[in-house]
Amino acid sequence: MWLNGIFMETMTHSATVLKSPPSTRPHRIVVVGGGAGGLELVTRLGDQLGKQGQAQIILVDSAATHLWKPLLHEVAAGSMDPNTHQLEYIAQARWHHFEFQQGEMLDLDRVNRKLVVGAVLDDDRHPILPERHIPYDTLVLAIGSVTNFFGVPGAAEHAMAIDTVSQAEHVRKRILAACMRTQTRLAESEDASASKVNLVIIGGGATGVELAAELRNTAQVLSAYGLHQLDPRRDIQIALVEAGPRILPPLPERIATETTRLLQALDIQVLTGDKVVELRSNAVLTASGNVLASDLTVWAGGIKVPAVLGRVGLPTNSLGQVIVSPTLQSITDPDIFALGDCASCPWPATGKSVPPRAQAAHQQASLLVKSMHRRLAGKNLPVFTYRDHGSLISLGNFDTVGNLMGRLVGRSVKIQGFFARLLYLSLYRQHQMALHGLLRMLLDTVAQWLRQRTMPRVKLH
Repeated sequence: MWLNGIFMETMTHSATVLKSPPSTRPHRIVVVGGGAGGLELVTRLGDQLGKQGQAQIILVDSAATHLWKPLLHEVAAGSMDPNTHQLEYIAQARWHHFEFQQGEMLDLDRVNRKLVVGAVLDDDRHPILPERHIPYDTLVLAIGSVTNFFGVPGAAEHAMAIDTVSQAEHVRKRILAACMRTQTRLAESEDASASKVNLVIIGGGATGVELAAELRNTAQVLSAYGLHQLDPRRDIQIALVEAGPRILPPLPERIATETTRLLQALDIQVLTGDKVVELRSNAVLTASGNVLASDLTVWAGGIKVPAVLGRVGLPTNSLGQVIVSPTLQSITDPDIFALGDCASCPWPATGKSVPPRAQAAHQQASLLVKSMHRRLAGKNLPVFTYRDHGSLISLGNFDTVGNLMGRLVGRSVKIQGFFARLLYLSLYRQHQMALHGLLRMLLDTVAQWLRQRTMPRVKLH
């Protein structure tokens, strides 16, 4: 339990910060990871501290652009063009008074307080930027998470992950190619059952469920764009496999039950309580003996933290997450903070860790903005208190379901339909507003709406 041992003394309303030695240069705050929490953090710190010269804010990320991770399933299904939603880190840095350093975190010299960042190569494997050492006074780890295959035989070789934009785009292209090949075979054969497209998604969490629904929507749209031989329900078969007793385990059971009903109404096969034991190039094998034919398998069945955090000497849990105190500081190094998916943060109300959700990363980033101000002033740091606002699951154009944690009624409130869809869309707009401000967010919303009126409903190339 989090309330035992090393956390007993930290569960107060503040914690003491160790002051850095006096220096003539600005305090250097380095944030590793430009996901939802990391990018919101450097944007606000740049506007508040970097602009005034009170601190030097540096963002480090292996990619050159940012896309809100909850949108990746839409990219994989082809219902979203990432080029219209990606944000260039270097442009955001220019607008908001922070510095961007591209490269992967390779190591950490905690004694000399230096971050080792890898070289950046072009498409021909020629170096663009060399390996570098970036000194820090305060380090914030926000490197997110990657897919966890749990050592299942054949998973790493035959399943596809959607952790990045490039991976999501690869999934989309594979789906289109499979549909085109099947269309050709159906056109050449008089037997309508000669060939089908079999898509298998492993993992019944939010990503897996939302991807399954988006793929069904894509299948229906493709039939309107030239794939007339394909019946979107009969010829494109989608299966969702979950090892647990039900899908969406973090959500209330009534939400999971309703979502299962909606998926089955879309002719999506939902298999629960059946663990995947092996993956092959054309099949998924489960513990119950099921053999699911698969032209493409997407793994959405769990996360882990990039391996680098296990090599830098910080205490981590079984998933590789950095164990932090309620101030989000590493329990062994007060100069290092962690937030989001890569942080194991206590949640006293449940005795568990804060769940790896976008809303948690957003709340933690907001707290760390205040923490950095107080740290520079040599004051005590605030303690993080997670507030669960509920969860929303989008089934694309078909429906949206979820629950809100109602403060007024003191319980979880189920929502569905248009209102739920509106709230789901507002989550992304809140992220945009944190990065760009209200006016630009509104202008971008209008621009996206106009673009949708002149573009195909799915990306077709």
